[in-house]
Amino acid sequence: MKINKKYIYLTIVLFLIEVCIAVFLKDTFIRPIFGDVLVVILLFSFVRILYYGERLKLIIGVLLFSFTIEILQYFQFASILGLEENKIAKIVLGATFNKLDLLAYVVGSLLCFPLDKKLTIR
Repeated sequence: MKINKKYIYLTIVLFLIEVCIAVFLKDTFIRPIFGDVLVVILLFSFVRILYYGERLKLIIGVLLFSFTIEILQYFQFASILGLEENKIAKIVLGATFNKLDLLAYVVGSLLCFPLDKKLTIR
């Protein structure tokens, strides 16, 4: 089994950027939009550390996962589970539905193609 160290480093860097965005920014663009673009790339890079299957399938899987989380926000899933006051659940599940987030996920997914082409060991 191969491990792509480039994706390990990328995952760590993206995670740290996401944490900084969540902790230090309360704006109307970088946190809600750019952060959502980055989170898709973060999820993709995390899975890509060990998964060497077809790029398109992985990108679609990450996009569908992101859409699912956003749709669960629409139905206030955290509240249904009684986790609306749990900070970790709010971070993982999100708090509010925003249709612009869906667009941000698509943009993040599209950015995964050239990124993966550059970083994948063949």
